[in-house]
Amino acid sequence: MEQKKDIRKISGLLKSVSKPGRYTGGEFGEVIKEKANIKARFALCFPDTYEIGMSNLGIRILYGLLNEQPDIWCERAFAPWVDMEAKLRELSIPLSALESGDPLCEFDIVGFSLQYELCYTNVLNMLSLAGIPLRAADRGEDAPIIIGGGPCTYNPEPLADFFDCFAIGDGEDVTIEFTRLYIEMKESGEYTRSGFLRRAAAAVKGIYVPSLYEVSYNADGTIKEYTPVGADISPRIVRRVVTDLDAAYFPRRLVMPYIETVHDRIMLEVARGCIRGCRFCQAGMVCRPVRERSPELLDRQAQELFYATGYDEISLCSLSVSDYTRLPELTGRLLGWTDDCMVSLSLPSLRVDSFSVELMEKAASVRASALTFAPEAGTQRLRDVINKNVTDEDIENAVRVAFGFGKTSVKLYFMQGLPTETFEDLDGIAEVARGVVREYYHSPARPKGRRPTVTVSVSNFIPKPFTPFQWEAQDSPELLREKQEYLKEKLSDRDIRYQYHDVGISHIEAVLARGDRRLSAALELACREGFHFDAWDEHFNYERWMEVFERTRIDPAFYANREHRYDEVLPWDIIDCGVTKKFLWRERERAYEGKTTPNCRESCQGCGMSRFAGGLCRACGGCE
Repeated sequence: MEQKKDIRKISGLLKSVSKPGRYTGGEFGEVIKEKANIKARFALCFPDTYEIGMSNLGIRILYGLLNEQPDIWCERAFAPWVDMEAKLRELSIPLSALESGDPLCEFDIVGFSLQYELCYTNVLNMLSLAGIPLRAADRGEDAPIIIGGGPCTYNPEPLADFFDCFAIGDGEDVTIEFTRLYIEMKESGEYTRSGFLRRAAAAVKGIYVPSLYEVSYNADGTIKEYTPVGADISPRIVRRVVTDLDAAYFPRRLVMPYIETVHDRIMLEVARGCIRGCRFCQAGMVCRPVRERSPELLDRQAQELFYATGYDEISLCSLSVSDYTRLPELTGRLLGWTDDCMVSLSLPSLRVDSFSVELMEKAASVRASALTFAPEAGTQRLRDVINKNVTDEDIENAVRVAFGFGKTSVKLYFMQGLPTETFEDLDGIAEVARGVVREYYHSPARPKGRRPTVTVSVSNFIPKPFTPFQWEAQDSPELLREKQEYLKEKLSDRDIRYQYHDVGISHIEAVLARGDRRLSAALELACREGFHFDAWDEHFNYERWMEVFERTRIDPAFYANREHRYDEVLPWDIIDCGVTKKFLWRERERAYEGKTTPNCRESCQGCGMSRFAGGLCRACGGCE
């Protein structure tokens, strides 16, 4: 058996940093393999802290899936916190994987999970700490292949110069095929870095190799065209889709952290995709079509994970749990044993318009926590614009049910800066919150002497790729701050708590979300200047970001605050997610007309997924 890393060599270092359990490895459930039997070593990296990365369901799935292959060894690496990073640099210790303690530069493939744009600087920082050249063009034949996956790959262009390739779409099948191709070419003696990447781009559906596309620009700075380098390279990269969730891999054994993580619980993925079509939501578009797991399988997976881990909470995961067609049957099965085992059941992502007494009864029987709803906009007019399809009556009914079961805390999510928004719409947010407070005091079930806690959390609208609002301009930072101050005055009731997102963070997120390859200069400079953990308020510095853009001659407003034309080539047009540009533009036009669009189960709207997925979208029954 391959020996574990010698903890004694770094024991002094671990004593000098916070939460040393982030770096020791050795957890119950980790996978250790004999190197002599391994044909490909895969480092699975999450560009944030251990506590966040170990809570990510995608990391759990890929770690288990890759390690099921007898000749592949997948190990984990996370972004070290600032104190540990300082020690690593001071002592010239390269960033290493938890299982073996080997530096990331010694692996065959290094894969990053790209969940959030503000983690891009952490990605580059991890490469720097590992001693891997930042730019793909500077890596030699012996350097690892750097691949990215996750939601941010639907516009990978800001990172295009740093990654060898990206996996677009569901990761299970494409990751195995990609790694198998690597092994095949290594064993046959055909492997060269460029040869492997070219063959992967041509042979593995969903693999995007940025270096195989040349980008030209118009005089106004917009993109002119993408040109594939060679006839064997497709002009667009088609997203991968796992069609049968019941047949898809799901881990039955987990790595058990020594320290508390963000989600210390069993996560059951009940479905992928969403039927709703909210016009601001990227996940609702790029994750189509809806695919569900059967209650029988989910119940069996939950029991297996409970007995393997001892977790006392089960969270049902999907974009909209209440749209899962067999939810009553699933919750009935789970409650058949979770009550006796003292396991709580979490039902997140519940829609206001589908919240009911029956659902509340399910939640109330297992110590459900405070409830969260997302009206998104304060007026019916604006909710119609964004296609939320939620009414004031739905909101009143949902909170009435919650308060009827003795709940005292409700959290409401809204957005500001949405297209067509006026200050009257912001007044609507305050009115919805006050209406919730009134419902509490009218409830005969409210606990005597207890005041309600109504938390209003307001984020800033960010135009995301592959949404009907992808062409929209984000409000200027000045206007967003003005709106925040306006709402602060309106939400002065002592029963209402007002929370809002940092405008600077939202502005940078919009720049990176809609950026192109020219942003690589800014990201590289940011890395050289020591930027990291930009997703954390205490480390984000808006003024420094503006200085970086100025020094690299990048106008952030060009990406974030400019309305894009329909005929403009967008940086992400190189990707085919299945939903057509024509459909997205039609939805944008309906938004400005104030027209809503029925969900996929009510009627098919011709988004393009039937073309893309061979009719798979008809699984929801709406197109029959």
